[in-house]
Amino acid sequence: MASEAASRLRVHGLVQGVGYRYATVLAARKLGITGWVRNRTDGTVEIHAEGEPAALAALLDWAGKGPAHARVERVDAAEAAFEHHDSFEEIATL
Repeated sequence: MASEAASRLRVHGLVQGVGYRYATVLAARKLGITGWVRNRTDGTVEIHAEGEPAALAALLDWAGKGPAHARVERVDAAEAAFEHHDSFEEIATL
């Protein structure tokens, strides 16, 4: 759809080992977003999200909070190229 957008988020803080990726999958699917989430070896979590701009804005807002045990310091967001995913999944660490 022409009205869809893609974003890449990098989440900094205490975001690994606290259920962040699992919670991101649930949040993204609830919002109708496709893409993926993964841990990075530098301790951040990376999210690639594709969907309606309002849904992406809602995910960005959610990412700034995360699940209960996460302590998000900041979220870096940028436009991204479309990867044309059919669902939202957790993928391997990079």
